[in-house]
Amino acid sequence: MRELLLCKAVPPRWGTAYATLLAEGGLRDEGHADITALLTEGGILLGCGSLGGKVIRQVAVSPNAEGQDICARIVSALVQESVKRGVLYPFLFTKPQNARLFRSLGFYLVAETADMVMLCRQRDALVRFLASLPRWQEGVIGCVVCHANPFTRGHLHLIATASAQCDHMLVFVVAEEGGPFPAADRLSLVREGTAHLPNVTICSGGDFIVSRSTFPAYFLRDEKSEDARCDLDLTLFARHIAPALHITRRFVGEEPFSPTTAAYNRRMKEILPTYGVSVTEIPRLENISATAVRRLLAEGRLADIQPLVPETTYAYCQHHFGGHPPRP
Repeated sequence: MRELLLCKAVPPRWGTAYATLLAEGGLRDEGHADITALLTEGGILLGCGSLGGKVIRQVAVSPNAEGQDICARIVSALVQESVKRGVLYPFLFTKPQNARLFRSLGFYLVAETADMVMLCRQRDALVRFLASLPRWQEGVIGCVVCHANPFTRGHLHLIATASAQCDHMLVFVVAEEGGPFPAADRLSLVREGTAHLPNVTICSGGDFIVSRSTFPAYFLRDEKSEDARCDLDLTLFARHIAPALHITRRFVGEEPFSPTTAAYNRRMKEILPTYGVSVTEIPRLENISATAVRRLLAEGRLADIQPLVPETTYAYCQHHFGGHPPRP
């Protein structure tokens, strides 16, 4: 008799079978799952899938059980769990050859590359997101994407320098939660810190201006995973977001410390110009980074961050962390 197990962590008795099933499908477990579904029969693991945040991931079916609606049962259970958690329209990432299967299960294509496909349970999710954003019909329109965790003088330097080269500047703040600075607070800090720049508009990146966890590379081989992740993010921006908002320039900060961000910037310079969006890299202010600010706060050295952040960010940190260091 088949049994569907929903668990916060894969039980030890299924650990080896779970890892093997993922490996057979070219997948890997990156963790961070809120719940995992296991479909078993007679001590055999037939299929699995996980839900993490807004994303259904790591869906795999045993080669010996394909064509038995196992995938449909797993995905249906995960969608129901997603709805229970308040996420009505989860996303799903898969390889292009699997897109047709998931579209038959009620998912709609959002973006695709040669290596990865992004789908959503809501048909017009991207259209709704774009409709919520400001747009201008004339002038040079530029864009900056930042995490601002927290907003530093380095971010301000990037935005101010970029905005001086455009008629209108859109700044998207990554909406991923995590760390001591909630997304809503980061958005407010960027708005407050750039209020003196008249041509700058701050927006949430929502579900489509994304960070590492939103575009998982769990199902791709290691040597291609980062490129595939970057390519989907950049292709989504170049094909859909930039033309809808008439963005023709994107600005990034120079990144000498993070190999991942440097690789992302490099791919951006290769991909975006082919869609008519130029990429400009702005030299960074030395010795200023959000990582350094978080480290100083964790060490209880609040006063030492003052030269690194705008007064609005410093006031926020005084209010929230003046008596104790933030939790990581």
